[in-house]
Order: sequence, then structure tokens, then C-alpha cells
Amino acid sequence: MDATTTTPSLRRHNLDTVLGHAWDAEAFTASDVIAAVGLTRSTAIDVLDELSARGLLAEMPNARAVGEYSKGRPARRFAFRPEAGVVVGVDAGRGHLSASVADLRGRTLGTSRLTVDPELDAPDRRRRAAEATVDAALTRARRTRGEIVALCVGVPAPVNRAGRSPVHHDGFWARMNPDFVDTFAAWAPLVRVENDATLAAVAERSHGAAVGCDDFVALLAGERFGAGISVDGRLLRGTHGGAGETVAFDRVEGVGSAWGLAPRCVDAARAALASGSLPSDSALRDVDPESIEAKTVLDLAAAGDAGALAVAREVGGALAGVAAVFGSLFDVERVVVSGAIAAGAGPIVAAAIDAIPDSLHLPPPTIVASTLGADIVSIGAVAAAVEAARTRALDLAAFALPEDRARA
Repeated sequence: MDATTTTPSLRRHNLDTVLGHAWDAEAFTASDVIAAVGLTRSTAIDVLDELSARGLLAEMPNARAVGEYSKGRPARRFAFRPEAGVVVGVDAGRGHLSASVADLRGRTLGTSRLTVDPELDAPDRRRRAAEATVDAALTRARRTRGEIVALCVGVPAPVNRAGRSPVHHDGFWARMNPDFVDTFAAWAPLVRVENDATLAAVAERSHGAAVGCDDFVALLAGERFGAGISVDGRLLRGTHGGAGETVAFDRVEGVGSAWGLAPRCVDAARAALASGSLPSDSALRDVDPESIEAKTVLDLAAAGDAGALAVAREVGGALAGVAAVFGSLFDVERVVVSGAIAAGAGPIVAAAIDAIPDSLHLPPPTIVASTLGADIVSIGAVAAAVEAARTRALDLAAFALPEDRARA
């Protein structure tokens, strides 16, 4: 039973408000709380005492003891306890599983990564691999399953509000998300399962190129395009969790498919080699077509290789088309190219900025590269788990009042 289901609404509001202030603050006094949230002194002190009793705050040495107060009664000082529980973020990609254990402010305590064979991704095997990866991360963090208060899993599939994925014609989505919401129900009181691109958007909004931006698209752009879409500060999901699915690009002229930037770089470079159109001084001419990788092309483009830059311009044209579609449909301010590919995508982004159509009627979105790297889904999963814990902390048995715990 939730420990605070009978908490009066005004009381709950005051607790939530003060906890929200404490979650972001360093050590503070009742006067700091009064100034920040506007409560009376008696109410502020009462709420601080309750949050301390729940284990979410710790009372610190008073202001006089730390040299901040010299006259009269010393002010009591409090601090949020990020160590009071842990959250877990899981990136359950097609060929890998990674888990990060973090404290309640999202500071990483331990991680684990497991490479999986995508051809052997049966649901039971995938569930066991996810559990093993989380257990390994907990061991490295020196924490236990019982300390988890929220857990979030990111998957390469649409996910509805209940954490489940719709039926796909070849069963791929069910294999990627074998009902992880049930798998981890016994591990944590709060479990979220989200599309990986949605979590990329959470990461960009929390820590990356979309901080302070309400209207943007986080475009996972490596092997295939996937989009996390924020409009008016709200992440879009859709009836089946399919907002941001990009199979429609199969029908968009100039884009042609949902394939991401990496395979487009490889295909364009191979085509240029086959056609003999590469400049004579391009280092791409010396690369075996079968061994070409996107990183090779992008590294050469960044170094100014004329042939690689021509490939980047071609791929940038497709990226411009993708950005134009999102700009036209959702009127977003920014498209953030995210994922591992973003580190070297500068030449493509520059070409896309030059190529984006000026006939959209609306101002075109800005195209930028993410700085969050290959771990963006894990970063977003941890941030989403922290958000869930922060929103529901007062409902959790772990943070119940001592008398309520005794009755449970």
C-alpha cells in the first residue's frame, strides 16, 4: 500500500514543493525554503521535519557550527539525501545491453555492458540478459535490488503508455521489448519502458543541446533514423507509442528511407568509387569499397578531403530533407543529430544547413550535433528514472513515515 495515499492535498502539495526545492539545492535553511516557495515558517519547519523523517532530507550541522551564523538561535540546516535510493537506466539496444546505476540526482555509481547477438534475440534470452546486466551494474555500484526506487528501459521499438510495444509484422518490436515492464516489476516500485529516441530527447533536454528548448527533435541517426519529438515542452508518444517512427521516409522524395547517416555515408562513398567521380587526390580512392566505414568517410571530410566532403554534401541533403519534414509537421526550433554518429557528423550537419529548403513557409529548424555521444539512451534512461522517482517519491514505501512503515 502506498504510504501517502491519505495525505491531504494541501499537505501533499507543500511536501512536493519543498522536496522539489531540496532536490536541486545544496544545504539550506527553513528561511531559504520560505524565500523559495512562500510557506509560513511553521509550515516550512513542519514539512522539513516530515521529509527528514521519511529519509529524504538529512539535518546538517547548524549555521553557527559552520560559521554562517553568530547571534541568536542558530538556524537549522538541511540537505537532500541523494544516497537514499538508487535509480537504474537501461539501454536495451539491438546488439547491446547497458545499465547504469545512479543516485537520486543521477550521479553514476556503477555501469555494465553486454554485447548480444541480434540474431539470437528471443524474448526469454533478452529478458535474462537485461536482468544480468542490471545485476552486474548494481554489484559495481555496491548497491542492491532492494535499494532501487525507479528503473527505466529504452528499446528500439514504439512503446505505449503502459510500457508495451505494438505487434510488428515480423515480431521485431516484441523481441526488442519482451514486456520489460513485467520483467522488472519485482525489482522496482516505479518501472518505465520508453522508445530509445524518446529517451534521447529526455537526455538532450536534461543535459544536452535542447536544454531550455521546448520544441525540438532528437534524431537518433546512426543505422536508422528514430525521432524523439518535443512540442510545447511535452514529449509526443501517440496511441501506440509510434510518434517519431520514420518508416514514412520511404515515401519522402530526397530522403527515400529510414536508413541513418552511417549506411548513407557508406553507400554514397561506394557509389562515388564505382562511378569514378572522386577527385584524383581524394584518399577515398585508396580505400577498399568493401571495408569502407562511415567513420573513415567522416574523418576524411573533417580533414578537408574533397571526395569525402562531396559524400558528406550528398548525405547532408538527405538530412536536410528529414529536418524539413519535422520542421513543417511540428514547427520545431531545433533538430539535434544524436547518437554515436554525432561526434563526426559536423560535415554532414554543415551540408544539411546549407541544403535545407527555404520554401517551408515556416522558419526552418536549426540543425545541431549532439555532444552526448553513444551513451545518450542510457543518459536519458537515468534522467527519466530520476524524474519518475522525483515525481512519486512520497508515494513509495521506501520513503514512508516510520509509523506507516511499522504498520505495513
